[in-house]
Amino acid sequence: MSKVKKSFFCQSCGYESVKWLGQCPVCGQWNSFVEEVIEKANGKQNWNDYNNKDRRASKAVSLAQVKSGEEERIITADVELNRVLGGGIVAGSIILVAGEPGIGKSTLFLQNGLMLQDQKVLYISGEESEQQIKMRADRLYPDSKNSTSISNDHFFLLTETSVQTIFQEIKKLKPDVVIVDSVQTLQSGFIDASQGSISQIKECAGEFQRYAKETHTPVFLIGHITKEGGIAGPKVLEHMVDVVLQFEGDRHYAYRILRTHKNRFGSTSELGIYEMTDRGMRGVSNPSEILITQKEEQLSGIAIAATLEGVRPLLIEVQSLVTQSVYGTPQRTVTGFDLRRLQLLLAVLEKRGGFHFGVKDVFLNIAGGIKVEDPSIDLAVLCALLSSYEDVPLPQNICFAGEIGLSGEIRAVNKIDQRIAEAEKLGFEKIIVSKYNQSLRQSRQKFNIEVVTMSRVEEVYQYLF
Repeated sequence: MSKVKKSFFCQSCGYESVKWLGQCPVCGQWNSFVEEVIEKANGKQNWNDYNNKDRRASKAVSLAQVKSGEEERIITADVELNRVLGGGIVAGSIILVAGEPGIGKSTLFLQNGLMLQDQKVLYISGEESEQQIKMRADRLYPDSKNSTSISNDHFFLLTETSVQTIFQEIKKLKPDVVIVDSVQTLQSGFIDASQGSISQIKECAGEFQRYAKETHTPVFLIGHITKEGGIAGPKVLEHMVDVVLQFEGDRHYAYRILRTHKNRFGSTSELGIYEMTDRGMRGVSNPSEILITQKEEQLSGIAIAATLEGVRPLLIEVQSLVTQSVYGTPQRTVTGFDLRRLQLLLAVLEKRGGFHFGVKDVFLNIAGGIKVEDPSIDLAVLCALLSSYEDVPLPQNICFAGEIGLSGEIRAVNKIDQRIAEAEKLGFEKIIVSKYNQSLRQSRQKFNIEVVTMSRVEEVYQYLF
C-alpha cells in the first residue's frame, strides 16, 4: 500500500490545495474547502485489460493519417433523444444527464434502455434495488402479451456502487451501452473518501471516460443537481464528458424539457419535449400545440411568437399583464424571458412610442414553462405589452417574428422560411416579420399565409391598434 496523502478540495469547482484556504482562488467561493484523504493505488485499474478488438491504439499518429468520416451512431426509438444528441448516440461518447429529484431521469433512460432491442445494455444502479427497477419496468410495460409492451432480453441490471466490481462485470458482459444511475453514488477503492465527494466523482467519472474512449462504448452518467440548480460535483466533471444534458420541468406539470448545454457531436441549442404519462415519458412531436393555450374568447396581453430552438421551429404564447403601480417602484416580473431584455423593450416603448410604462407594473410569462433566448421573440413581447397596455386583444390568426433594436427598428431574424412554414402549418393567416429579411424576397410566393413586412415599431402599432 502506498503513502496516504491528504488534500483539500473546493466543493464548488473542485480546485485542489495542499492546505485549507478561506477563499477559493479559482471560483472565489468562501469556506468551500473540505479535507479528503486520498490513497494512491500501486497498479492500474482492472478494466485496463478489457479485451476488445476495437480498442484504440495508444500511440501518436500524424493528422494526415487520421481518417475522417461520420461518427458511428446508435439510433434509438426515442425521436426526441436522437434530436437532442445530434442524430443518435455516438460510439465511445460519455453523456452526463442532470436534473432535479423526481423529474424522471431514471424513468427516461430505463425505457430507452429497454427500447434498444439490438444492443446489449447494462443498467447500473447505486440508488435502487433490482426489485425496484423491475417494478418500474412493469409499470411502464405492464402486459408482456401486449404488442405495445417491450421485452428486451439484452437488458441487464447491476446494483453496485464499487467501480472495481462494476468493471469486473463489464469485462464479462461486454455491453454495447452502459447507463449509470447515478455518478454521485459510485465509489472507488483507490480513493479513501466518502461517496459523492469531489475526489470520488472525479476518479469514477475519469475511469468511465477512459473505458468509453478505449472500448468505443457509449456511457450515460445520470447526475444530481445542487439546490442552486447546478450539477453536483466539481465543474471539471462537465469538461470531462462529451455531452451535458439538463432535464428540466416542474414535477407538478406533465411536460418535461431535455435541453443540451454541451455537445461535441451536434448543436448545443437543441430541445426535446416530453410528457409524463403512466407509461413513462412520451415524446411530444408537435410542441407548438401544447405551448399555445386553447381559449374560447380573445384576451388582451397575449401574442404568438414564431421562435426557433436549434433547427426546430416553435410557436409559443407570450402573456403579459400591465397594471397601474400601487407602490412607489414599479414591479418587473418575468418567467421564461430575460429581465434585462424586457427592460430594454420597455425603454424603447417609452422613448420611441411615448407610452408611460414607468408608472406601470409589468408581468411577463412564456407559456408552457419554456425559457426562450431567441431574440426573434422581441416583437411578440412588445405587441403583448401594447395589447395589455391598451386592453385591446390581438387577432388570434396572427403571429410575430422579429428582433427589436434600440431605435425602434424591426431587425431581421435567421431561418425565416422555417418560421413561416410552421405558422402556416398551425393554421395562422398572417405573420408580421421584418422587411429586411433578404431570403424572404425569393420565397414569399410559395407560402399560402399572408406575410406582412414592417420596419418600425410605429408601423406595427398603427397596423394592430
